[in-house]
Amino acid sequence: MRKASREDYLATLRERQKESHVYQPFQQTGLDVAKILGDMKHKALYIKLAKEHNPQALLSLAKDVAERQGVKNKGAYFMKVFYANTDNKK
Repeated sequence: MRKASREDYLATLRERQKESHVYQPFQQTGLDVAKILGDMKHKALYIKLAKEHNPQALLSLAKDVAERQGVKNKGAYFMKVFYANTDNKK
């Protein structure tokens, strides 16, 4: 039997990396928000927000932002509206 080469092992890791590993409901909510906004680059931020805030409110806001016409950067607009409507103002 042939040993797996280093390249085969790295290819296997790259394939596994593409799979989502969701263990908590807030993680799925954060991923859903990122998908709705088309902003998978910042999915960790949305997961954090879902953990700390109302997940249903986040999903509702994300859907509202996604439906708006003329918004070029939906992720940035989402954050602006989110922080304008929370008590996180400093």
